Amino acid sequence: MNFYACIIGSEILNGRREDKHFEFLKSELQKYGHELFASFIIKDDEDLIKKIYKFIKDDEQSVMFSFGGIGATPDDLTRAIAAEIFTLQPLERHKKFEQDIIDRFKEEAYPHRIHMSDLPQNSKLLFNPINNMSGFSLEDRYFFTPGFPQMSHPMVSSVIEKLFSKSVQKYRLTLLAQTSENTLINIMKQVPSDIELSSLPILKDAKASVEISLCGVDKLHVEKYFKLFSEYLEESNIAYNLI
Repeated sequence: MNFYACIIGSEILNGRREDKHFEFLKSELQKYGHELFASFIIKDDEDLIKKIYKFIKDDEQSVMFSFGGIGATPDDLTRAIAAEIFTLQPLERHKKFEQDIIDRFKEEAYPHRIHMSDLPQNSKLLFNPINNMSGFSLEDRYFFTPGFPQMSHPMVSSVIEKLFSKSVQKYRLTLLAQTSENTLINIMKQVPSDIELSSLPILKDAKASVEISLCGVDKLHVEKYFKLFSEYLEESNIAYNLI
């Protein structure tokens, strides 16, 4: 699975609000051995939201958590765009959510708040423990939550625990070598695609060093290719230490 975050809010990009969703989602996924594949922070812009949603939909392995834009004000664009991109159908009044809105707001549900219950067809509600104004999901893959962290984060935690708690254990080996990453490029090229390679150059006091990290699901496979680095460093009398 490729996990995506789509964080919608012009107020984050112009500095009026600070993003709280990226770190939270990253940490929740890590509890079960998952990692974010990509994260987007974007404006409340119709064309941009459509392009990002389309990009994510085109990934057959995608799972998306979208934050913001599901309210009833003119800048809340998420519901209609989600319907267009993910269902190719118009919005449809969700009867249970409609009743929840009426129960909470009574006559003040009209004329605006009631439109929060106009959702993409076949939406499932995501429970909001703060005020019961739900988020929604499609296909158990695309999850749409409010921009308010106190509302959206319990929804996300519940979804991940319920649907994505079965994880694959990964093994990571890391070293810090007292050389430039250029020295190790030929070895890097030998690492197969099923092993995640990370090379982080470090420059301190005008001296170069590099952190090499390999990660994969096959422990012996990771150890085999990690050994290529350690053996080369030892043969070359280059100091290194395991992290």
